[in-house]
Parts: sequence; C-alpha cells; structure tokens
Amino acid sequence: MPVITTIQDLKDIYKRRVPKMFYDYCESGSWTEQTFRENVSDFEKIRLRQKVAVDLTNRSTATQMIGQDVSMPVALAPVGLTGMQCPDGEIKAAKAAEKFGVPYTLSTMSICSIEDVAANTTKPFWFQLYVMKDRDYINALIDRAKAANCSALVLTFDLQILGQRHKDIKNGLTAPPKITIPNMIDIAMRQRWAWGMLATKRRGFGNVVGHAQGADNLRSLGEWTASQFDLSLNWDDIQWIKDRWGGKLIIKGILDKEDARRAADSGADALIVSNHGGRQLDGALSSIRMLPDIVDAVGKDIEVHVDGGIRSGQDVLKAVALGAKGVMIGRSYIYGLGAMGEAGVTAALEVIHKELDTTMALCGERLLSDLGRDNLLLPPDFDAGYYS
Repeated sequence: MPVITTIQDLKDIYKRRVPKMFYDYCESGSWTEQTFRENVSDFEKIRLRQKVAVDLTNRSTATQMIGQDVSMPVALAPVGLTGMQCPDGEIKAAKAAEKFGVPYTLSTMSICSIEDVAANTTKPFWFQLYVMKDRDYINALIDRAKAANCSALVLTFDLQILGQRHKDIKNGLTAPPKITIPNMIDIAMRQRWAWGMLATKRRGFGNVVGHAQGADNLRSLGEWTASQFDLSLNWDDIQWIKDRWGGKLIIKGILDKEDARRAADSGADALIVSNHGGRQLDGALSSIRMLPDIVDAVGKDIEVHVDGGIRSGQDVLKAVALGAKGVMIGRSYIYGLGAMGEAGVTAALEVIHKELDTTMALCGERLLSDLGRDNLLLPPDFDAGYYS
C-alpha cells in the first residue's frame, strides 16, 4: 500500500485508476472554471498565527454538527455518480464515514440507493434532496429517507438549472458509460475499475430509476436535470418540505448575505455556504471568501457550514476560525474512494484529521471552540473587498 501523507497523493492514484469521464466529472467546474479554481486558491491567501509555549495536552477535535456528535467538524458532501467513481462507492464511503465518526451525505443522484446504503450501515446518514417537478416522486423520496432513518435532509437550493460543464458535455457523461471506441479504450486501461463494475449490479441512478415516472432508462444526469429539476423552486417551498420531512433540515447553496438571512428565517437548522464546487455560477466568489460575511449576517440564528475547495486539515481549521461550525468535503474523499475504495476514504479522513489536530496545536489551541479570527492573518480585502 502506498504511503499517503496528503490528499494530493490520493488524487494522483485516483487519476490513474478511474475512467476519464468520471475523473473529469469530479475535477472540473462550469464555463472558465474560475470559481472552481478560486475555491482552492483563496484558502492559500489565509495565513496562520503561530503561538508557542502553550499547554497542548488533552487536545480534541470532537464537536457537534446540528446536534450530532462528530470526531471532527467534517461531513462527506453529497456527490452525484459516486458509484461510478468506485463500484458501490456510496456504500463504501458511508461505511468509512461511520467508522470515523463523521456524517455521510447521500446524493439524490447517487448510484447506490437510499435503501442500499441503509442496509449496509448501522448509523443514520444524511440525505441530499433535489426538488423536481414531480412532487409525488419528491414526497415519496422524502418518505424513503425517513424510513431509512436518515438524520438530516440537505436541501440543495442552487441547482434549478444546470451550469454548463464543458468536459461533461464533451465526454458524453452517462452512467454506465456509453459503449464508444474512446470509452472502451479508456476503460480497458483501468482494469481494476472495470472488473469491479462488472461485479456489481449497481450501475444506474438507484434513487430515480424505477421510482420516478419516465425514468426507467435514465443514463444521463444532464438529461434528467434538463427535464425534471423545478425552475419554480422558491423560499415558500421550504415549508412543505419541512412539514413532510419533520426532522433536521440543512439548506445548501447559500452564497449571498440576503439569502443567508432568508435561510435563517426559514427555520432550517443549518445552511451551507456553497457554490456547488464551482460547477454552477462561474465568476461567483469562492465559498471561503463569502463565509465571514455570511457568518456576520446571520450571527447565532442558524448554524453555518461551508464547502468548496477544502483539501487539508488546515483548510478545515481556517473555515472553523472564520465561524463555520462544520465543513463538507467532496472531491477530497472522492479522490480517496477512486484510488482505494473504502480504505481510500478512510485515508483521506485520517490525513485531514492529523493536519487539523497538528495545526490547531501549532496555533496554540487545544479545542476547536477556542479558534477564532485572531488565529488567522487575513489580507485586508479578503472578506469584504467586493462589496460597497
């Protein structure tokens, strides 16, 4: 087994082992990919204050996210097509998260179904919901998540219409891949992935096919999005979703102070500062750059999480110091999953946890609750430079 010390180590292996169309699906953004890149690069602009001669015994990264005990303030984000990155990928990622003591979030557009993941785990996981025109299907989907004992519903609010992702279009992204000469050559070079996919029965959209009307032969994420995602989705819809769900609700896709206030007023338990990994509105600010303003706007009225660009435990610390109660990682764990399956997800979590613990100590803190903006050195215009 290779020695893994960084998320980049996992990414290097992942690129070799996963077919190009699924690597590109993960490792790309919309249009020029400016926002996708800045999600990562803006973390690099934040520097850390080193503190010395501090008692560093009895350190802990444990905390809570929406009242749930977690070993560190990290949840695995919902990622569509995860089961195409690795056979039975959602199940493997959920099992790794459960063992590590962090939440796993299953995407509506997963390959393994809600029932698949529930049957292979022992603790509740979170479920991410896209709202579609077929409300009977959405009501049934919420009911399925309740029956599976999911502990939170993550309502994605920033994907009523699909941002153009050039690589997905050019690759003809489908699940399973279309049989074309370029695809077959690519897959033939990745035999470990190919044999694993042949051995599993899970190769379609498990939460959709056989459950939604007219989706018996669904192959393309873009096809489904174009035809079914609800363009009329608005803030008033939160109430019927809350009533149907009846449990913890998290609103994902907030990147504006006014929207953050509306999310807080909606009665949701948490919001996620997110630009969908740079895959929606290209040219939007990075999530970490928007985080301080949104935290200031909502105060203690709602728990604030953040996703986008997190590739290390230092990134987690920076987000927590800026006011986030937790972060979500997507690509970081997908790299591990595609590289080494469940063991790779565990490796990604171990890397992030070690970096978080060590960095917290070198910043002179023993508890996450002691972190604040005074642990950071920010550029003068970092959190408000784009606002009048």
